[in-house]
This record gives sequence, structure tokens and C-alpha cells, in this order.
Amino acid sequence: MRSGARAAIAGALFAAMIGTAGCGGGQDDASGGKNGADAGGGNNSLKGAKTGPPSAAEVRTTAKEFLATWSSGSAAKAAELTDDTEAATTALTGYRKKAHVDKVALKPGKPSGRTVPFSVNARISYGGRQVPLTYASSLTVTRDTGSGKAVVDWKPSVVHPKLRTGDTLRTGEADAPPIKAVDRDGAELSAEDHPTLKTVLAGLRERYGKKAGGTAGVETWIARAKGSKSPDETLKVLSKGTPGTLRTTIDAGLQRTAERAVSKRAKASVVAVKPSTGEILAVANSPANGFNAALQGSYAPGSTMKVITSATLIDKGLAAYGKAHPCPKYSSYGGWKFQNDDKFEIKGGTFEQSFARSCNTAFISQAAKLKDDDLTKEARDVFGIGLNWQTGVPSFDGAVPVQSAASKAASLIGQGGVRMNPLNMASVSATASTGVFRQPYLVAPSLDDRTLAKAPRTMKPGTREQLRKLMHLTATSGTAAEAMSGMSGDFGAKTGSAEVDGQKQPNGWFTAYRGDLAAAGVVPEGGHGGDTAGPIVASVLRAG
Repeated sequence: MRSGARAAIAGALFAAMIGTAGCGGGQDDASGGKNGADAGGGNNSLKGAKTGPPSAAEVRTTAKEFLATWSSGSAAKAAELTDDTEAATTALTGYRKKAHVDKVALKPGKPSGRTVPFSVNARISYGGRQVPLTYASSLTVTRDTGSGKAVVDWKPSVVHPKLRTGDTLRTGEADAPPIKAVDRDGAELSAEDHPTLKTVLAGLRERYGKKAGGTAGVETWIARAKGSKSPDETLKVLSKGTPGTLRTTIDAGLQRTAERAVSKRAKASVVAVKPSTGEILAVANSPANGFNAALQGSYAPGSTMKVITSATLIDKGLAAYGKAHPCPKYSSYGGWKFQNDDKFEIKGGTFEQSFARSCNTAFISQAAKLKDDDLTKEARDVFGIGLNWQTGVPSFDGAVPVQSAASKAASLIGQGGVRMNPLNMASVSATASTGVFRQPYLVAPSLDDRTLAKAPRTMKPGTREQLRKLMHLTATSGTAAEAMSGMSGDFGAKTGSAEVDGQKQPNGWFTAYRGDLAAAGVVPEGGHGGDTAGPIVASVLRAG
């Protein structure tokens, strides 16, 4: 269930290591807990203790001593040079006992302030095999507030840069056999050919490695903390297992298009689904080796949320295609004053005009007529948001919490507590186009007899008809028109821009469908969704 047999390890082999020695020495006693003074405990307010940041000389000396002690094989003594002896002892002891590292040589690099990079040249010994493990890490030196000594600011990443709190480094027979994942037509999907699928493939191995029929090999891997949404990650393969074949719903051609589209942005994510079935056809993120925001992200969706809000208003008889609907410059609710982009207004306008131009106040003005849970019920009962999706890999299925006052109004335009990702918003467009929520999935539920989420009710036919007309108008003459230009057939779209505190630019969103294909994308800090996420989504729709 790791990220593939050939996962790259950062770092390189360096000469002139500090102390290459066996780590097999006896276990030293360790003092526990966060150091208040000396490692053996004592007075936490020693008179005359140094204060302030460590000097450059202290940083160099502390780093050198810690790395030399770690290299010598004494976990407890090395831990005493940190600000958390208990956690450091556990991690450094596990490095030898659980990861089976019997030798390690460490070389400090040039400090940058209080941070010291270092290279690791280790040897793993397991089952009669001895293999090298090389990578780069870093440590930070801090001042112990009790003793005044310069010590290592302990973090799991000191041991390995990919370790997080609760993770462990292990060597042994893999928990799951490797898999040969293939697309819907049988073409192999590898992390080498599709780097942005690395996390997805790791998640598939974690869940289906044993079911796919392969045999496990021997590996060194990062075992993620219990409850982590990230899959385990292979660092080194000591002996290869035999992979079992696992068929997915991915379309390799569409996947390549999605990967090319997001690669044009420093940060971007896109997902494509098949509305008639719920099958996930493409998942892509930029950077490729970063967080899987496409499936696990949690962002305010901005005005793309107006697809669900419009369905709510239409169902409640508060809005309709072709009917007059207010779009003033400002609208207040719950003590907040809301406005439109550039404070525009549409005098004597209709609901479809407000939707196509993404008029915020047209939706805020209806807040007083809605119950606090109306939007939540529509999102859940019709669009399937928050219904514990079983996609086959870790994913977030969206959230539209019940809110009141100003937060309730903000939710209507995709702010407040509403949280989505491209998977969720691709599904929203799919549901709008067909009128039926079909839970997205990557692996056929028949493989493990899992139950896909089902929405309590289908969309009312009249609501579906109006939503499709609203989204088509937006794609032909509204805020999505430029991105969707030249599109033919049955299509519709909605743009969005979500303000985030501390960001200079909002997150850009775009969700759309064309025939039996729906897609959605987000560009964090990208600005207007039509200009940023729009071209990404449109390129996927055109390729499909």
C-alpha cells in the first residue's frame, strides 16, 4: 500500500561522514518528556541560564554533536540533546529496531540560520539482505528555556523528511502486495507515467493489494499514523513482490490531458467524472507530488455553489428561469453587508441573468426566506454532499453545515462553512446535468461489495431543466463563455471565486459538463475562476 516500488529518495551519498558505526549497541536509559532543563530533569529556572536564540557557533556545535551521537548508535544519548527526550528516543530507537538500520553515517551541511541540513548514508539489514538507504534531512537548533542549553528542536522529520507526528519508519514484509493498476481499457497506470496519480495508486494498493491477488515483497516504508488520510509510502524495496492487476475507472487518455492542463499552473487540481455512472475518469494535481487536493481538498467553492443554491431556490419557489429577480449593488443579512464584484447591479433583471453574471446579492437577498437547514438538505438529499462516499481511496465528500445569520447568507454564495473539492464539484455538475446523484468511484464496488452512497431523492424534473438552462446560458454568454467558447453539443458551466483570509487573490473555481462528461477544477490564489480554472476544465471536456 505504499507509493510504488521505485519511490525516489531525496539526497545523495556523501563522503567524509561523521562516525560510521553500528547501531546495535545496548539500549541506554532515557529521561522522558519535554526537556525543562538538563536531560536528567532538575530546576526549570536555573539562575544565569542563557537566553535568546542560539549563536551560530552553538548551532554548529549542537548539530555536530547530535549527529555524531546518533551515528554512534546511542538513541537515548542523542535524544538528550533534543528538547523532547521521550519522543526522540522512541523515534531513534525505532529507526534501528523497526526500520532495521544497523549502520548510519550523517554529515552536516552549511547552516542557514538555526537550521542545519544533513545527509544520511544508512544501511538496512533484514532477512540476510543489506541495502543502502540515502537521503537528505535537516534539524533546527533551539534554546532550552530551563537549562539555557542549545538543543535540537525535535520533530519526526529529523529522522526522515517525510515523517510526520505518529508516523513510523519500518522494514519488513509489506502489509499489502503491489498492484498493477490499469485504466478502464486495460492500459497500465504507473506513478512513473502519471506522477500525479502517485497518491491515488498508493491508496488503491493499501485497500486492494490483497484483493488483487498479488504477493507481498520486503520493503522499507513510512507507516502513517492511525487515522491519517495519507497512504503509507514505500522508500526502499528489498525484494519485489508479485503485483496483482486492479482495474480502475480512469481513462488514460483523459488523464494525460488533465495532467497537462494542471501542469501549466504552480497549484491546480481537476477531476472528471461520468455523470451516467459516477465513474471517475481523471484526477490531476499540480504539483504532481503534492497533496491530493483533487480528492481530499477542503475549500470554499465560491460561486460554483450557486448551482446547489439555485436548485434550493427553485425547489422553494423563490426563483425561476425567466422570472424577475433582484440584483442590487448591495444586500445585507445577519449584520453583514454583501456586494457584487466591482459593485455591479442588474436593474430589472431576471434570475438567469443574475446566475450567468454570478450576482451575489441576488442570492443573499433570499436568505431571509430560507430556513437555516434548507441549503444543507438540498446539498445532501439531492446532490449527495456529505453522504460518506466510498470512492475506493481516501476522499472528502464535501460539507454544507447548517448555519445561521450572516454565515447562512455567505453559504449561499459558497463561503462561510461550505467546503468542497474538485471531485465534489464535478459531481455537482454531473447531478445537475442528469438530475440524479451517482456517487463517484475509482474501483467498481463489486470488487469489495462496498455500498455506494445514495441521495434520498432525485432532483425535480422542473428544477433539472432550469439548472441546465442556467448553466448553458452561463457557458454561452455569461462568466464561463470565454473558457467554453467553441464548445458544441449539450453543455453548461459555472464559475467561482472564493475569498480566503490572508490571500491576495481568491481561489479560482470552474465546474461544467458536456454530454456524458463532467469536470471541475480549482486554482488556489488564481483569481477569477473563468480565467484560471476555466481553461483547465474546458480542455478536459474537449478531450472527452
